[in-house]
Amino acid sequence: MANDRILVVDDEETIREIVSSMLSGANFQSRQAASGAEALAILESGEEFDLVLSDLMMAEMDGIALLEKSKERFPDVPVVMVTAVHDLSVALQALRNGAYDYLLKPFEREQLLATVRRALEHRRLKRENDAYRTNLEALVAARTRQLNGALDELKRSYDITLEAFGDTLELKDAETLGHTRRVTAFAIAIAHKMGLSKDETDTIARGAFLHDIGKLAIPDEILKKPGKLTAKETDIMREHAYSGYKILSKIPFLTNAAEIVYAHQECYDGTGYPRQLKGDQIPLGARIFSIADTLDAMTSDRVYRPAQTFEAAQKEIRRCSGTQFDPAVVEVFLEMPASFWMDLRESVNAANDVSSKPVPPVPKTAASGALE
Repeated sequence: MANDRILVVDDEETIREIVSSMLSGANFQSRQAASGAEALAILESGEEFDLVLSDLMMAEMDGIALLEKSKERFPDVPVVMVTAVHDLSVALQALRNGAYDYLLKPFEREQLLATVRRALEHRRLKRENDAYRTNLEALVAARTRQLNGALDELKRSYDITLEAFGDTLELKDAETLGHTRRVTAFAIAIAHKMGLSKDETDTIARGAFLHDIGKLAIPDEILKKPGKLTAKETDIMREHAYSGYKILSKIPFLTNAAEIVYAHQECYDGTGYPRQLKGDQIPLGARIFSIADTLDAMTSDRVYRPAQTFEAAQKEIRRCSGTQFDPAVVEVFLEMPASFWMDLRESVNAANDVSSKPVPPVPKTAASGALE
């Protein structure tokens, strides 16, 4: 207790001396102040105290005013009010203003010491609790950073795995070499232009990158058939959207992306497949993807036709607004100039060392014609 320091405030010197003597006898250290203003000046000087023991009625800044100012500036220092006024309302006012407790004059030594010890114990427990909470918050913040770091690393691992899936698909269907990366970049650009969140954009990017993953389930004799598909083969080919959905929906991380894959062949007017979804029934990511996909398909060389210009692709997408494409997404897409898309395509091809020239000797397949 020798380290506990108490500021005794009273405008009567005799009372200050008596109270200080009682505190000294119990091994407390004390300092005296003859008014609220003097006490406040002592506190503001930087001298530290564990408790303020203040009279209520004083000529220069009374105890209530001192209480209000000290709690505002030194909230961790408890204040015990001492008063000769036997009025409960005065005591209650002091408590409402933040006093820890009050003493009525005259009081016995043990009564004073008991009140002081309770106030100091309360301060000690409060400080321990504050320190514990601060340490806990720091620990939680550190654990959260570690968890987020682990989740980010896990997401990177997932994305590397997804890229391997995409590479596997392009090896199976060489005609679309580089297509998935370009379509993903185009979809991301539109999502950014629309102001979508990072999480939404990441989901769209994954859905775009994996949109044709269901082709892994399509037999090569259908996927690479040079001639026209039969009605039955067309039905099998169209199953790739649902097949991709089944593959990805089993992975919790890709649940939302799977919905984009499932709906990537739907049309805004309900004429698409496999479920003939219409308008807002189609996930926004799929509506964005359909424009990105058409843009890349029209501006890519094929052995059976040369690439069209980006201006021609924009004109065609505008023409199909409201039928194949969502008019709101088309409007955003058209705000971006053809030069932007050309530069983006070149940067994606350069980054992945993908040529924009045809990929011979792959002939036009009935499957590719049906899907473009």
